[in-house]
Amino acid sequence: MKNLEVLFKEKLDKLEKNTPLYLRYHNVHHTKHVLNSVEYIAKSENIEEKSLTLLKIAVLFHDLGFLIQRDGHEEISCQEAKRDLPAFDLDEDEVEIICGMIRATKTPQQPKNHLEMIVADADLEYLGTDLFELGSKLLFKEMKYFIPLLTEEEWRLMKIDFLESHHYHTDYCKKNRQPQKELNLKKLKEGSL
Repeated sequence: MKNLEVLFKEKLDKLEKNTPLYLRYHNVHHTKHVLNSVEYIAKSENIEEKSLTLLKIAVLFHDLGFLIQRDGHEEISCQEAKRDLPAFDLDEDEVEIICGMIRATKTPQQPKNHLEMIVADADLEYLGTDLFELGSKLLFKEMKYFIPLLTEEEWRLMKIDFLESHHYHTDYCKKNRQPQKELNLKKLKEGSL
């Protein structure tokens, strides 16, 4: 793997410059947050350096497909990874591992191995943090673009359904994010969030 700094700068710049304004949640800030999350989840899950690099590359690419379309964006992100990563000395097996991690972020999440579990949890780690309310507000504004008549009450019920069906996969998030996620769900049901 070579020139990874160039790769990260190129893709983060692409997100920053080309993300439509209506993508209030799925933008460069989200990708940067998930990059931070994947790093500390991976370290607490005792992931080796080479695998951590693959995790970070998967996160870098995971929402690039949003620049083209919302539905099926994971496959578009994967196509971009397959097109671009060989130039950075990633072999076919490494690119396929990265694509598996990208696909693991598709909801409902169905990761098939430990690395995919880490990326899936990093992508939705905020559900179990005090950033949940902010993320939820940004995502609501984004959803209003796609569903203009979406009401706040409908959104609250959608969030309840989502949190009830979601579960973390890594030991780190089960221990450190699940309790706050349950509290966020309780507040949503009470109408106080």
